[in-house]
Amino acid sequence: MIDDAGNNLKELDPFLAFPGSLTIAVLPGLPHSAEAARRIRAAGKEVILHQPMEAIGGQNPGPGAIFVRMGAEEIRAVLERNIAEVGPIVGMNNHQGSLVTSDVTAMETILAVCREHDIYFLDSRTSAETVVPAVAARMGIRIRERDVFVDNIQERAEMIRFIQEGFQKAEKKGSSVMIGHAWSSELASTLRELYPELVEQGFSLSTISRIMMGTYDDEGFGD
Repeated sequence: MIDDAGNNLKELDPFLAFPGSLTIAVLPGLPHSAEAARRIRAAGKEVILHQPMEAIGGQNPGPGAIFVRMGAEEIRAVLERNIAEVGPIVGMNNHQGSLVTSDVTAMETILAVCREHDIYFLDSRTSAETVVPAVAARMGIRIRERDVFVDNIQERAEMIRFIQEGFQKAEKKGSSVMIGHAWSSELASTLRELYPELVEQGFSLSTISRIMMGTYDDEGFGD
């Protein structure tokens, strides 16, 4: 999955040309958010909302963000506006959000909106204190969780190492969710180089929705 689309269109193009399946998460409220989502769909990739949320460290999450001080109706209004801008979408994940994903009340509202729109929620796991799996299980909502960030270190060798770690996890449990970023200058070319070899080894790159319908169905609530 590729996060942070919407800042510009040039950095998005290499991922749109990637021959395999990708899920691309679009930030709301940016100059190119709506057009980025349109181009992703036109390229046959999966579009989800990269929903900005408040972080523990107080970093600016960007426009269209959810904060823990918001009530349920305000959270709903923010989500509906962002979904309308980027949609149609099949899912949502958090941008930053270590504070919000640790807040039961906020996550109950967010997951309820996901259920109403029939979209999935992917927990990017920006905090070890996330309550998302527990809240989703109580509400009877299936989610997915991030397994690996592949480009936190901007070196090709390190990206390859993290990608291989993701595939090792997939071998053990049937699938894994790996997250990279649209601004990562070498990620698209690295994925393109690795793709034929990975296919030859029997791996497949799938969108998150296809993973949720596949071999991981019986573990959809996470830990």
